[in-house]
Amino acid sequence: MHLLQIDWNPTKGIDLGFFTLHFYSMMWIIAFILGFYITKRIYRNEGQSDESLDSLFIYSVLGIMLGARLGHVIFYQSELITEDFFSIFLPFKFKGGFEFTGFQGLASHGAAIGMIISMYLYNKKVLKKTVIWILDRVVVAVALGAVFVRIGNFINSEIVGIKTDSALGVIFKQNGETFARHPAQLYEAFFYVFVFLILFYFYWKTKKSEQQGFLFGLFLVLLMTVRFFVEYLKEPQGDENLAAFFGDVLNNGQLLSIPFILIGLYFMFVYKPKNKLA
Repeated sequence: MHLLQIDWNPTKGIDLGFFTLHFYSMMWIIAFILGFYITKRIYRNEGQSDESLDSLFIYSVLGIMLGARLGHVIFYQSELITEDFFSIFLPFKFKGGFEFTGFQGLASHGAAIGMIISMYLYNKKVLKKTVIWILDRVVVAVALGAVFVRIGNFINSEIVGIKTDSALGVIFKQNGETFARHPAQLYEAFFYVFVFLILFYFYWKTKKSEQQGFLFGLFLVLLMTVRFFVEYLKEPQGDENLAAFFGDVLNNGQLLSIPFILIGLYFMFVYKPKNKLA
């Protein structure tokens, strides 16, 4: 069985001489390009203008990236606030010498919060419908984007799984290891494909998009449920203060997933909009 284990030691990017294009950054670029294409189809189906889509792209990129970065720092790497503050917002490391790192350390929980806030601002300034109407539609693209982000994590040998003797094990040689771990990033990416397909189906093949909040709620329930269970196979990503506060029964990622699952269930089965369409 051990013969199937993989030695994983890729380069982190393409050296262009003056600049290294990180594969992780490329995965984010692919995620946003595919997301833009999918949302464009949805917007046209809804009779929305291309101008409103262009604004959505800008708001979503800024909201998701800032939210993901701040979420990681707050929940997993809070020491950066005092030790290397500018590295939080810039793709550089300043402590111990200047170095280009790309945007490493991005949390899905923070990305979800950033997406909601940015969609609130986008709706207020541009679309003027309801935030829920927008979220019901962008989550289809976001779910597909999550697949590529986790593939990027695998390429970077980050968010690794716990040790394993199974045939699925991967030896992350970039991290200087000689033993196999679960490729937890790929497990998440695999299940996120089904999250995307389920949301895609419900939008295009059913009338659930007319039930405000349903698709957004379904997205939260599916995505965070996958995250909750895969966390059992992950190593801690940083500070586990929240987990310690609750007796280490669950880790930080699982504890942070529970509120999102509950919010998702609320929007699927309880939420009643005040108006049919804003």
